[in-house]
Amino acid sequence: MVSTEYPPMPGGVGRYTANLTIELRKAGLDVYVVCDEKGDGQYSGLSPKNPHNSDVLLKIVNDLKPDVVHVQFEPGLYGLILDPLDPKKSGTYIDPFYTKCKIPIVTTFHTGFSLGQWISQASLVKKSGRIGKLGIPARALVRFWKYFLNYQAFNNLNKEKLRMSTAGIVFSHYMSERLDASTNDDSSNSRCHVIYHGSEPAICPPLTKKEAREKFSLPQEDGHRIALAHGFRTAGKGWDILKKMNIPKGWTLVVNSSKDYYNKENLELSWQGSTNILDLRRGYLREDELSTLFYASDAVILPYKVTAGSGVMFDALAHGLPFVATDLRFFREFAAQGLGITAKRNPHEFSKGLESLTSNYVKYKEAVNMFKEKLKWDSVAKQHSMLYHAAARRE
Repeated sequence: MVSTEYPPMPGGVGRYTANLTIELRKAGLDVYVVCDEKGDGQYSGLSPKNPHNSDVLLKIVNDLKPDVVHVQFEPGLYGLILDPLDPKKSGTYIDPFYTKCKIPIVTTFHTGFSLGQWISQASLVKKSGRIGKLGIPARALVRFWKYFLNYQAFNNLNKEKLRMSTAGIVFSHYMSERLDASTNDDSSNSRCHVIYHGSEPAICPPLTKKEAREKFSLPQEDGHRIALAHGFRTAGKGWDILKKMNIPKGWTLVVNSSKDYYNKENLELSWQGSTNILDLRRGYLREDELSTLFYASDAVILPYKVTAGSGVMFDALAHGLPFVATDLRFFREFAAQGLGITAKRNPHEFSKGLESLTSNYVKYKEAVNMFKEKLKWDSVAKQHSMLYHAAARRE
C-alpha cells in the first residue's frame, strides 16, 4: 500500500489509506505500507521533495515481492512538477515506477479537474507572507500561465497511470468520466471501478446529540440545528462566504479547521461580529473526536471553490448528515441521489440551501441513512480484495 501521507501525519488521503489498511488486514490480507518517514508505515522514504521516490519503491517491491502494489495517487504527494515552458517535462517523482514495476499495480485516483476548476486553482494565490520582488499580481500571472499550459499534461498523468495499472479505483462516476474510462460493471474490459470512499462512525454505540454537544460545549436547545464546516484552512475550501451568510433561524454554523501537513497555505479565518458562527479551534481531530463532532451536527456545509472529491462529505453521510455544497459536478452526483443540496457559491444561495434543507430535512435524512450502508468499510475492503485477486490472476 503506497501513500506518502499516513497517520499520525494529518491528511485526508493518509487517513483514508489507514482505515482501508485496517479493514483489509481484518479480512486476512497481508498489507505493508510505504509512506513518508513521519508516517507509521512498515516502510518509509517517500516525500513530495524526494526525486528518488520511484527508486525507493522499486527497491521495496523487489525485496518484498508482493502480489499487488496499490498506489493512492494524489500527484502532489509524490512531487508534482509543472514546467512553465515545456509541458512534456511535467510529471511526478513516481512516474518512472509505473514504467519499471513488474508487479500488477492498482491505482486509486484522488484528483481530477475540469479545465475550469484547474484554472480556478491557479487563482488561489496566497495573499500574505513572502511575495518576492515581483509581487502578488506578477506571481499570479506566472502561476496562471503555468497551470493553463499544463492542463493536458496534468490530466495525462492520471490517464497514463490508469493505462499502466491493472485496475483503477475512483470515488465517483464524475471522476471516472474525468479519466474517460468505462464504468460498465458488465464489461470485462473495464479497468476503472467506482468504489465509494469508505467511512463509518468511530464510536459505537452512537452518542446522542445531547451527549455529543456536551463534549464540545455546543448549543443544547431543543430543535436547534448545527451546520458543520470542517477541514483544512485553505482557500479552496471556500469558507470566505460563511461570514456573509444569513444563517436561518434555528441554525448555528460551527467551524473547525486545521493546517494541512504538506500545504504551506494557512488561511487566516476571522468570524468577528458573526453571532451565529462558533469557531471550535480544535485543529486536526482524532477519529473518536471527529465522530463526536459529526454526531453533534445536523448537516455539513461544503462551499468548495474546486474539488474532485470530499472525504468530509463521505464522513458526514456515514454519520447520517445531509449536505449543502457548491454546485460542482462531484457534489451534483450525490445531490441527485437525494443526499443533499447544491447551490451557487455565494452567501445568499447557501443560506437558501440551508432553508430548503430545513423544510425537507426528514426526506434527506432517510435518503442518507439508506445510502450510508454503501460506505461500510467491510464492503469497501471486500471490493478492493476482489480487485487485488483479479489483478494477480490476470498477471
